[in-house]
Amino acid sequence: MAGMKKRELIKLGFGDRGLINLAMEAAAAATEAGIKKAPLRRKFQDLKERPAQFFQDPHLSDLAREQARRMGYGEKPRRPQFVPRKQDAPYHGWGAEDVDPSAVQQMENACKLPVAVRGALMPDAHLGYGLPIGGVLATRSSVIPYAVGVDIACRMKLTVLDLPVSALGGRRDQLKKTLERETRFGIGAEFRDRRQHDVLDDDWSVSPVTQRFKDKAWKQLGTSGSGNHFVEYGRLEVFSRSEPSGLDLGPGTYLALLSHSGSRGTGANVCSHYSKIARQQHPELPKELKHLAWLDLESEEGQEYWHAMNLMGRYAEANHALIHHHIAKALGVDVLLDVENHHNFAWKELHDGEELIVHRKGATPAGVGDLGIIPGSMADPAFIVRGLGVETSLRSASHGAGRVMSRTKAKQSFTWSETKKLLNDRGVEVLSAGLDEVPMAYRNIENVMAAQRDLVEPLARFFPALVKMAPPGERAED
Repeated sequence: MAGMKKRELIKLGFGDRGLINLAMEAAAAATEAGIKKAPLRRKFQDLKERPAQFFQDPHLSDLAREQARRMGYGEKPRRPQFVPRKQDAPYHGWGAEDVDPSAVQQMENACKLPVAVRGALMPDAHLGYGLPIGGVLATRSSVIPYAVGVDIACRMKLTVLDLPVSALGGRRDQLKKTLERETRFGIGAEFRDRRQHDVLDDDWSVSPVTQRFKDKAWKQLGTSGSGNHFVEYGRLEVFSRSEPSGLDLGPGTYLALLSHSGSRGTGANVCSHYSKIARQQHPELPKELKHLAWLDLESEEGQEYWHAMNLMGRYAEANHALIHHHIAKALGVDVLLDVENHHNFAWKELHDGEELIVHRKGATPAGVGDLGIIPGSMADPAFIVRGLGVETSLRSASHGAGRVMSRTKAKQSFTWSETKKLLNDRGVEVLSAGLDEVPMAYRNIENVMAAQRDLVEPLARFFPALVKMAPPGERAED
């Protein structure tokens, strides 16, 4: 592997006597360890301005300490100063007139990061930690735990069941009992008889966090958690089209099962652990950017997080698979269609010929032909969509309707009596849920879909009928 040459190091500012020798030794050691030239060059560029970040680096620590000494850090290095970009990374937004200004500010803050390349803000965006929910951010050779989110790999899954839609009336009691028996909601929810899935055979030692929490993850396998997570039956209307939709299902009305949840407590612990490490590695970040601290993907911690995040993706997928499998089995029916997607994750993708890390925090992948699910609320429709591959959105779309108020405000603003009237009018029965999840706490999904008509094409619409969520009083995991 070709390493960095002396003239390149001099050009980067390490030409002084004594410094160039340390730089060449560091470059040789890093190259021998397998670090590629492009990310190594970025490390040297960062070290030149922020040497304290590299005091513990196995290859660059001696150079970093000498650079810090020359910058006047002394025996106790001073707190490094944040050096903002000369020009913010660009981003595009959709449905801006309905997006919370605080979410817009968070997106603008994210575009000040030195690792940011470009971003996008979806029409369901609202305030989050670090990156707004509904925010998309592409970075170079780095991953931001809080730009993925606390509930890693939160995702959607819809299956069409081989049952007539009339079963929502004629077999309603059986549907309800099956839903109650085959799901678990709430913080710490688990099955007494543990579920089984091949994900348990994966390597859980990729991170000390996943290794420590594997047994807890097994206990919670196949459960849904709390917050905006749900499992619900409903009516799916597949639209007529003049061309194939990719759904492998003809136009018509079907009975379907829809679920929304993620990686439960284990995923939250992965986020907490690595976001803390990222903040420790970037003490120079100002208050408004501290939750956007990143991990270098070439670092040990970056690799640990990346592998743990992907494991949590497979674990969340397994949770949904078990929910749908056990409900279909209990009902004694076949599955006619299966659609699913993550919306809290980071992917390695090619954009403009360059591999970037694309973080979608509450955003749906929408590459050309990608199938995804965008839900509304417990009383509003969800949509199966096909991505149109718009590059300015980083091939993304919204992940739902998006909240218009906090959970606390929703509890203060609404009552179950008025909510039940709305639910009755829409033909929806809620088996359990908190007042913070009522439909009025969310945007109008039709408006959100209209704002992103250039990003996705709706193929079908799902109307909720029997809804189960976490009972009132549960802390939100979403």
